[in-house]
Amino acid sequence: MNIHEYQAKALLKGYGAPVAEGVAILKADEAEAAAKSLPGPLYVVKSQIHAGGRGKGKFKELGPDAKGGVRLAFSIEEAKAHAKEMLGNTLVTAQTGEAGKQVNRLYIEDGADIARELYCSLLVDRSVGRVAFVVSTEGGMDIEAVAHDTPEKIHTIAIDPEAGVTAADIAAISKALELDGAAAEDAKSLFPLLYKAFNEKDMALLEINPLIVMKNGHLRVLDAKMSFDGNALFRHDDVKALRDETEEDAKEIEASKWDLAYVALDGNIGCMVNGAGLAMATMDIIKLYGKEPANFCDVGGGAGKEKVAAAFKIITADPKVEGILVNIFGGIMRCDVIAEGVVAAVQEVGLKVPLVVRLEGTNVELGKKILNESGLAITAADDLDDAAKKIVAAIEA
Repeated sequence: MNIHEYQAKALLKGYGAPVAEGVAILKADEAEAAAKSLPGPLYVVKSQIHAGGRGKGKFKELGPDAKGGVRLAFSIEEAKAHAKEMLGNTLVTAQTGEAGKQVNRLYIEDGADIARELYCSLLVDRSVGRVAFVVSTEGGMDIEAVAHDTPEKIHTIAIDPEAGVTAADIAAISKALELDGAAAEDAKSLFPLLYKAFNEKDMALLEINPLIVMKNGHLRVLDAKMSFDGNALFRHDDVKALRDETEEDAKEIEASKWDLAYVALDGNIGCMVNGAGLAMATMDIIKLYGKEPANFCDVGGGAGKEKVAAAFKIITADPKVEGILVNIFGGIMRCDVIAEGVVAAVQEVGLKVPLVVRLEGTNVELGKKILNESGLAITAADDLDDAAKKIVAAIEA
């Protein structure tokens, strides 16, 4: 689960991190009061969407010469004008894709005198099985280019979970960021609290880009991005309350209600599979035969008829889907249950695209019997290769 920048900053501020004052707004006529509540005279008006690259983004409705999704304002009137222009329009960034995201809220923040822009993030480094700091002196909007062109400028410092962030770790991070003076002193408190927040809130990612050194020598969190482990949200009602469903795919929201592992993709073949590994293999073989999967959908090992039917409805609700491939290996999951769920869903929502079903495992013959006697236009497949060929052929017919 992701949250907005202003929410992430509020969370970090609660741990003691240095952040600027700011106000989130939903309406353009709230911009004046928000700006007046800040010290000024420089304000930053920031689009709040769940995507990076906002500063370099472009608004679909405003033309190529319009400013991006993060703008400086040197007066309250200019902040008001930016808010009026940005709210309700669609911001396209490198991370949103061509469709972009509608800007439904803004964050108006007090400006900062920036001396240097740094990069700092925390994530789980699976190569060592530890949380690690990833830092660079080259912070700001071009960090992706830095990672691609000059990876030697990015440093990773893994943290021993038993020791926590030690003085040696702080020294290593500070050296990598070339911190001295007041910034080096700030680092002694900032990096341990970032690590504490990451662990206590079960984050999957904490990214601060940029982490700035101000002209007075001190550090400040200028931007913050957070992603949380969905499997741990039951422990964090305060984090769940920050969820903005308008930033999420409606199909993924519906899938979460049924405890389905579902991720929307850009292809045209819908997939319903049990087991993450089998789902990945199914997606791979669809690509092998020249098509693209429209989703990752794992119904799990013990799904019932209702859950299968719900998954099928979610897949068919995607207008990009031109065909559906159901691939089930029945271990704990019984093939007859899958068949009953598919038949029930098709009978309820109809079948407007080709459907290929491959069943194998527990009660497979009963499952095939249910499908064959349903009277529905369902194509059976003998194995995964056969299923992929049939669904691709059906779409191209």
